[in-house]
Amino acid sequence: MAALAGAAVLSFAAVYGIAGLQGNAADAACGQALATAKRIAPLARGEVAAVSVATEPLQLPTLAFKDANGGARTLAEWKDRVVLLNLWATWCVPCRKEMPALAALQRKLGGPAFEVVAVNIDTRNLDKPKAWLKEAGVTDLAYYTDASAQVFQELKAVGKAIGMPTSLLVDGNGCEIASLSGPAEWASDDALALVQATLSK
Repeated sequence: MAALAGAAVLSFAAVYGIAGLQGNAADAACGQALATAKRIAPLARGEVAAVSVATEPLQLPTLAFKDANGGARTLAEWKDRVVLLNLWATWCVPCRKEMPALAALQRKLGGPAFEVVAVNIDTRNLDKPKAWLKEAGVTDLAYYTDASAQVFQELKAVGKAIGMPTSLLVDGNGCEIASLSGPAEWASDDALALVQATLSK
């Protein structure tokens, strides 16, 4: 019994020790993201008033999806760039409504320091999202897809995906700056000011 109790204590310590190390790693990696979040907080107003800035360090999971050619991609490939990660689907009416604004945001601010990464999570009729984007004239966004919707599930597991659409501002270390559950007018002056503020040092 004593041996079993000792093993349980060691196991408990190991698990919580690992968790502590992971927490410390996130703290170290995400310090800049938290500083950025604090700086942009006053700009979460008007058309982007529903945006919630980060108050605790959160390094996002390794999110995997595919590009238009079926190539494997992960969020880590955008290291050292600010990303507006957006999850959308054709069955989501608010998602469809905000796609032109996301495309306009990419057109206005996209470049070496920033990109809108819109990941479609339709799980059926996989040709439909591309066809819809073409019909809607949304041509400024690179096409990314996750037909398993695993990206949504992984974000849900860390409390960052409640409904659709889901959007997160992420820094170059993969850390959350801000998040939004629901649509926004991303091409508005309010949104542009918010995103531009994340790019200043």
